[in-house]
Amino acid sequence: MKNTRFSSYDGSACPVEASLELFGGKWKGMILYHLLDGTLRFSELKRKVGNVTQRMLTKQLRELEENGLVHREVFPEVPPRVEYRLTEMGESLRPILLALKEWGQHYALPKLEK
Repeated sequence: MKNTRFSSYDGSACPVEASLELFGGKWKGMILYHLLDGTLRFSELKRKVGNVTQRMLTKQLRELEENGLVHREVFPEVPPRVEYRLTEMGESLRPILLALKEWGQHYALPKLEK
């Protein structure tokens, strides 16, 4: 696992900090949200996420895989096909991601559109 921001999560917000270590950041939430619909190939995911470089998407997917939230499957074909899906642990984020979507529709979008 990559280096974490903190050596200890003993503070009062430790569960929040620990959670954000696993799925926080600019692209990870969007990746997880799009995988709620099911398995996606790399190119489909890149198209859905939008303005992310191939290098950054690969990096974020690898971190999500390392953290146990995403499963990566490589098919031995020419050209190679790679598919991503949520693991059981990743799927457990469904209510959180859907709540973030709802909150964003009601609060974030109106504020940012001003």
